[in-house]
Amino acid sequence: MIAHNRELILRELEEGTGASISVEVDDVGLRSSLRIWFSDLAEQRGPIAELRPHGLRGHRVDLTFGKFSGPILAQIACASSEDIQLARALVASILPTAHVEIHGQQLANWLVLDGRFRIVATIRHDDSPNTDASIKQTCRDVIVPIMAAMAELIGYDPIDAVSGMDAPDTEGATLHLAVLRRERSPRNRLLCLRIHGNCCKACRMAPYDIYGEAGSIIEIHHLEPLANLSAPRIYDPTADLVPLCPNCHRAVHTRRPIPYTVEELRGLMQLPND
Repeated sequence: MIAHNRELILRELEEGTGASISVEVDDVGLRSSLRIWFSDLAEQRGPIAELRPHGLRGHRVDLTFGKFSGPILAQIACASSEDIQLARALVASILPTAHVEIHGQQLANWLVLDGRFRIVATIRHDDSPNTDASIKQTCRDVIVPIMAAMAELIGYDPIDAVSGMDAPDTEGATLHLAVLRRERSPRNRLLCLRIHGNCCKACRMAPYDIYGEAGSIIEIHHLEPLANLSAPRIYDPTADLVPLCPNCHRAVHTRRPIPYTVEELRGLMQLPND
């Protein structure tokens, strides 16, 4: 039955990881499974996650590396300490209701050392594992954090737009914006929302409660603007980011060059600070 949810799974994974994903159904055996990998890598040249039913109400996700993953493993070996920190935090953000094991390593300080690296995660649902709700939970709470961690180590990031472009004189013309890489990282967004939740830290509005599936409008705000850093430093999404609704996010940036703090904005709204 996993095969029937292929498009749903693909959509959830691409939105969550910020990378192009390929999936293929494997009908070998009594119960079908799904193989998942990054589209720009051949299936055997990088990390591969296998999703299969587990028991009557669960899923099992098994991530390994293909037999021709040497170049990607060498690339991962060059990952920065910041990328490693974020990858570990993503895996650590998997809900405690899921059981996660990294073979031969501790969850707190794991590293991808060679092609024998393996993550196995199992999750049990209250309902059938074939329902859309169960599939979404497995994707969002297990597969996305694991694949996002691999994407961070490999170095999947949007290409920065060209800087120094002037705004067009006419409406409707294309506008090129220069945005720092970390500002747009979907992995940072994923981790921030998993740590802090989907509720605006200023006004406490939860867009999903109001708009349902359209509630993904929540935005991610840097507590310390990157442009104001005097020197490079390791960037920690768990401490340096907070979710804000679009209105509050725009409001904090109405003061320049130093935006309002979340506490100051709550004061302007005459709301108590926690």
